[in-house]
Amino acid sequence: MAWTSTAIPDQRGKTFVVTGANSGIGLEAAAVLAEKGAHVVLACRSPSRAKDALESITKRSVDASVEVMSLDLSSLKSVRTFASELASKHTKLDGLVNNAGLMALPYGRTEDGFEMQLGTNHLGHFALTGLLLPTLVATKGSRVVNVASTAHRWGRMRWDDLMGERRYDAWAWYGQSKLANLLFTYELCRRLEEKKIETLALACHPGYTATALQHKGPEMEGSRVKGLFMTVGNKLLAQGPAMGALPTLRALCDPSAKNGEYYGPGGLFEMIGAPIVVRSTKASYDREAQRRLWQESERLTNVRFDSLA
Repeated sequence: MAWTSTAIPDQRGKTFVVTGANSGIGLEAAAVLAEKGAHVVLACRSPSRAKDALESITKRSVDASVEVMSLDLSSLKSVRTFASELASKHTKLDGLVNNAGLMALPYGRTEDGFEMQLGTNHLGHFALTGLLLPTLVATKGSRVVNVASTAHRWGRMRWDDLMGERRYDAWAWYGQSKLANLLFTYELCRRLEEKKIETLALACHPGYTATALQHKGPEMEGSRVKGLFMTVGNKLLAQGPAMGALPTLRALCDPSAKNGEYYGPGGLFEMIGAPIVVRSTKASYDREAQRRLWQESERLTNVRFDSLA
């Protein structure tokens, strides 16, 4: 039987953080969690868009327990401020959904000098997870869910040029950032198991889901042709955010989900369909690459996972 949101158990008493919850699958996942009774923290960069998201969720569920907190994953200062403020408000955290992301942007750097896609999609979430890990570990049954992409299939870690300083291709570096999401997930999973910590680390991808993500790159380039291409593709081939959010929700809420599992659509080429356990590329299971990325991420962000050392 196809897995749908109706299979999600009651979530009353639970608290979740969803990054990038102002639109797309992040908004949809947050809305469903709120409908199921959870308290949801919308971790968003744009205050105005976060306010719109909050209003959208409360319209769907008048009793929704939702709050907005500011988070810019391209700024380690913002990540640290968010983590500190969250810890002062909440003594438990049942789930962290590392959902926010950027796709195929022209070359740019974060506030801390990282290539924008790797810095936001991976390093920002790596730091956030490390800073929130004590609260997650203290919460029975907690989970970390990293939202990856089928783009990881063409990704490779360019260890000698991670930040694209010598050569840069928008789609290649997007693939690298999504491969990094999976390498991080599997290394986190292994370290949690080694320390016999019950917190689970899982990953998912939304397949081909129509969101605003596809249009950001063409807008920044000023390319109307690429923008039109994305619009047509979204209308003809993509599924909507409600379906695209299901792999995230299953990884986060399915009682039968196991540590290290990777969920994605079960349809043709994992583009659309109900969520099932899927398998990522051989490169994502490379233990040495997992360890190397972890060590490099700790060095770059200056965030240590002390409980997993």
